[in-house]
Amino acid sequence: MSTLKLKSAADCRYDSIALGEVMMRIDPGDVPTARARSGRIWHGGGETNVAEGLSYCFGLRTAVITALVDDGVGRNIENQLREAGIDTSHIVWFDTGGKGKFSTDGKGTLHNGINFTWSGKGVMPSVTEYYRAHTPVREVGPGDVDWVELFGRLGTRWFSTGGIYTLLSPRTAELALEAMQQAGKYGTARSFDLNYRSKVEPSKDRARQINQSIVPHVEFLVGNQDDFDDALGYETQKLAKDAPFDEWLAVYTDMLRQVAKDYPNLKYIGTQLRGALSADLITWGAVLYDVEADTVHQAAVRERVEIVDRTGGGDSFASGVIAALLNDLGPEDAVQWGAAHGIMVQETPGDTTNVTQKDVLKEIDRALKGGGVSALR
Repeated sequence: MSTLKLKSAADCRYDSIALGEVMMRIDPGDVPTARARSGRIWHGGGETNVAEGLSYCFGLRTAVITALVDDGVGRNIENQLREAGIDTSHIVWFDTGGKGKFSTDGKGTLHNGINFTWSGKGVMPSVTEYYRAHTPVREVGPGDVDWVELFGRLGTRWFSTGGIYTLLSPRTAELALEAMQQAGKYGTARSFDLNYRSKVEPSKDRARQINQSIVPHVEFLVGNQDDFDDALGYETQKLAKDAPFDEWLAVYTDMLRQVAKDYPNLKYIGTQLRGALSADLITWGAVLYDVEADTVHQAAVRERVEIVDRTGGGDSFASGVIAALLNDLGPEDAVQWGAAHGIMVQETPGDTTNVTQKDVLKEIDRALKGGGVSALR
């Protein structure tokens, strides 16, 4: 059983709400962006990917809090979210008439975020190029979202956001902190993915300052070894690249214990472990640290798995863990849910999930038994 005290589903309108930026993603296919002449339209965002995993894969009731310019790109993104079962009624829309608080002009002074993501191949790595400097979500801040309505009157069991969103502008950092504080006031469980990106904020000092103000309000913290250093200021002992996994895990666990000591509010700390052998061949695992029990739970390791698109794997790990906890499962199951969902999302194109809970449970069973993959006919 989870050590978290979760609100009853019957008392809440939403199982989970995510706060973050969502962008249109253009996928140039099998050639790098510079040589592309066509592309597929997707969407994604580190925080909203979590909500979509919870909605589409795990059948939970989710909503996203974001901001979009009310044009064809914005409505395309909204339609994609709605197709995945996400409630989009709380999106802050910026009209293009130039009047009112949430407005812009028709020439793109504010515009919806777009990224081009080439998935890479073999020795050529995945590359994402962003166009997000003037997105409307940067302009929404404290007082602009009715958290009392969402967490209080309607009721929400879980709230999540992350370190990409908080670094977009001073207002996004302030709104994330306000949301965390209000969620705690109404007994909503909270998660935060450190998810540091130097393209978003080159200054690690600024990232650390912001994250250190938010983590005291979090129950489930997500981050890989580099994130804890870059985004929170924790260094771990350097090991040889060929050091055995058990040796790495011991060093990593010592760091997690220090994080938990510094932030006694934390219940769980999780991370996905991705060993990239090439752009499309990885070894994948995950661990979840139960702070109260001082126990690290490890997922089944998938060795040398061919993937299609690595983007969103970490977000999908987080949504799998959250889904298990919301289903009143313990950390030993949660880490398996997270690892299975994370690898399966990487085996399909796009940032977001294309699999179901039934698929995830089958993959957990296969991985634990060490079986192969058979055709379904």
